[in-house]
Amino acid sequence: MASKVVDLIYWKDMERSGMVLTGLVVGLLSLFQLSIITVVSTVSLAVMCFTISVRIYYQLLYVLSWGDGEHPFKSYLNLDISFSGEQADLYMQKVIVSTLSAVDGLKKLFFVGNLFDSLKFLFLLYLVTYLGDLCNGLTLLIISVIAVFSLPLFYKRHQEEVDRFVAKIQAQLDSIKDTLQRLAQGGGPPPDPTPGGAKPKPQ
Repeated sequence: MASKVVDLIYWKDMERSGMVLTGLVVGLLSLFQLSIITVVSTVSLAVMCFTISVRIYYQLLYVLSWGDGEHPFKSYLNLDISFSGEQADLYMQKVIVSTLSAVDGLKKLFFVGNLFDSLKFLFLLYLVTYLGDLCNGLTLLIISVIAVFSLPLFYKRHQEEVDRFVAKIQAQLDSIKDTLQRLAQGGGPPPDPTPGGAKPKPQ
């Protein structure tokens, strides 16, 4: 299942990836004008009309001896999406562990387990308030879907340039982080990066 998702994201099958991306974007855009119940029911009706028409067409070909009578959606019907008891328990454990870890992290942020991390989270929440004024959650979801289908392929084609750019940004962020940490600890010069750096002479 995961490999099929990766194939869609990296456009291994251009036609299928294009259909999935177009369907997702059109469906999300329609939510601006219609309710989610209307969108889901309309899409379901369209899919049912298509599948039933194709099924009748293949059956008609078989009756006229122009086809082998094989079910047109046999591959989808035979697709195994079930989980064994052990797999279900494993996934449930992962969900519980991830949820508890997220709650623990939020608890430390809200109750200032680490002052520097809480300040960063406060700044992030402040930026999110401005983001909420610019667009809503549905717009962000549409942008996220488009990014999922475009950024991995862009990174694959321009990996070296992107890695160099990210390394520069990371170096700048590390420098700012070190400066803020020194200020939080009372200032002072940056540590000597050389091994066994010279110690300041006593006055």
